[in-house]
Order: sequence, then structure tokens, then C-alpha cells
Amino acid sequence: MAERPRILLVEDDIHLGFLLKDLLVEHGFLVSHCSGGEEAITEFNKFEIQLCLLDVTLPTMDGFDLAKKLRTINVQVPFIFITARSLKTDTLKGYALGAEDYITKPFDEQILLCKIGAILKRTSHYSSPPMESEKKVFPLGKYTFDYHAHALLKGDQCYRLTEKENEVLYLLCTNKNKVVRRDDAVERIYGKQDYFLGRSFDVFISKLRKHLAEDPSISIENVFKVGFILNVNN
Repeated sequence: MAERPRILLVEDDIHLGFLLKDLLVEHGFLVSHCSGGEEAITEFNKFEIQLCLLDVTLPTMDGFDLAKKLRTINVQVPFIFITARSLKTDTLKGYALGAEDYITKPFDEQILLCKIGAILKRTSHYSSPPMESEKKVFPLGKYTFDYHAHALLKGDQCYRLTEKENEVLYLLCTNKNKVVRRDDAVERIYGKQDYFLGRSFDVFISKLRKHLAEDPSISIENVFKVGFILNVNN
């Protein structure tokens, strides 16, 4: 990662946007501040972005749609939604899109900074390609899972995984044919526990099952009230 990480801040409230930018700059970050989706995409393509802070309610393109577009450009960059919308459906939608967190306004500035720091520390390996000895590739029946490439390969097909899908599958692969406790997995993936994160984790399990559905020798089994097993029958 660059010595000073760059954050893409997308906030159409001018006053709040300037306050957040000043806060981040004061704590050593480079900040690209945009008020709309198209401008944000331009900045995302222009700079090496380490983290995105996205307001949900934006003109012309909401934060959810913007996150989808940014993921088509670079699936590895983590993002946080910052919004006044606190509906359960919005929160679940945000996590299902792969968000690291969903923060409702008003929020504590120090907590936001701590969350940003924790995410950047955990995702700092994305900034440079892995050494040959660090590559993590797992054969899964007809599939091959490349952790660093965020890719699930099958013949000439390539499924690009979101960051959370990638982390969940990696956790399962490193414990294949063993029970992974759901609570432990949620804590490992998100760094904390709550109802919404648990539901988000279940969404990623469902998505991975669909990705792996073409090989009957591979399955993600639900262990009632305990967790999951990645069954690999070679």
C-alpha cells in the first residue's frame, strides 16, 4: 500500500463532505471527494484507491449502484456505506453487495477512523501482487480457487468473486471437510458479531453454493445451529 492511503469519499452534502475530508486529511489520508457517481468513477479510475466511503442517497446514481460499478473496475477495493437510511432492507442490501460496514448518520468520528484503520490494516496486501511463494490456489473438484486473483475457475470459465465471497471461500478451503462454526466465521470475516452481519454471511454462503453447483462432488453443508462444512469428495 502507498505510504499515505487514498480514500474515495462520495458525499453530496457539501458541509458534511468537507468536514469528513478535513477529518481524514488531518489523520494522514489522501482524499478524493466527489458529490456524485460519475465523478467518483472518474476519480476511481484516475487514482489508486485503498478504501471507498459511499453515501447511499446520491443524485442520479445511488450508492448501491455506484458500488456495483466500482466493483466491475476493481473488485478488491473495500468500501463502507455512510447513510441516514437505517432500514433493515438497506443494511442487508449493503452487506450483500460486499460492504465492509454500513454506518448510519450521525456517527462518532473516532469510531469511523478506527473502522477505517482496521479495514486498511487487514486489506493492505491488495496493493501489491503476491510473491510466487505466497500464492494461494486450491483445487476443488472441477474448479480451481485462486485466492489472490479473487477467481473461481472452471475450464475456460472464470467467476470473479467479491471480497467477502473470496474471504468466506478461503476460510472454508483452509478447513475443508471440517466444521467451521458460524459465529467464529462471522467474527473472522467481519471482525465483530451482530444479526445483520450473520445474515450477510449467509447470503455469501448461498452465492458460493450457486457458483459451485456444477460439480456434485463439492458441497457446502449446513450443520444445524453450528456452522458449515465444505465437503470435497476427491
